[in-house]
Amino acid sequence: MKVTPLDIKKQEFKRLMRGYDPVEVDTFMDMLANEFEELLKEQKEMRDRFVELETQLKDYRLLEKSLQQTLLQAQEATSKAYEASRREAETIVKEAESKAAQIVEEAATDLRRLTKEIEELKGRKDSLIGRLRVLLSSELDMIRTLEMGGDTTLGSAAKLEGTGKQSIEMSEILKQIDDDGTPPTH
Repeated sequence: MKVTPLDIKKQEFKRLMRGYDPVEVDTFMDMLANEFEELLKEQKEMRDRFVELETQLKDYRLLEKSLQQTLLQAQEATSKAYEASRREAETIVKEAESKAAQIVEEAATDLRRLTKEIEELKGRKDSLIGRLRVLLSSELDMIRTLEMGGDTTLGSAAKLEGTGKQSIEMSEILKQIDDDGTPPTH
């Protein structure tokens, strides 16, 4: 049976002759009823507080779970972003390497082409120098022959016109051609 503060206040005992003082018992019963009433109020407040705290705890647990999910999603997103950045960086590096290889190949091709052109020009220079030497040597031989009073059957005077306008040593001409590949201009 559950006892309430009202039950304590209304409780009456049989009177015996030699029993307890009724005023003292009534006072104690009132005091006990008041104390019991206070305890019941505290118990009710504690239950209410317990329910409130239990509700908050549920809310906090839901919030914690939500935060954990958010954290996991953020970690996954970070991981995906990192992986995408890494792949993009690898692609950029591969493209740069490919472009660098292409540039190197083009430079090597240009070098081979220029080397070939230089060799052709050297050949042309050597050929030109050889022809000039032969031409100048034959012209020098003709001048020597003419100066010595040699054969004048070389042709008409028109062929000899212009020779001797300037006196140039053959050795100077050949030296100039050997130095830079071009005949001197006068």
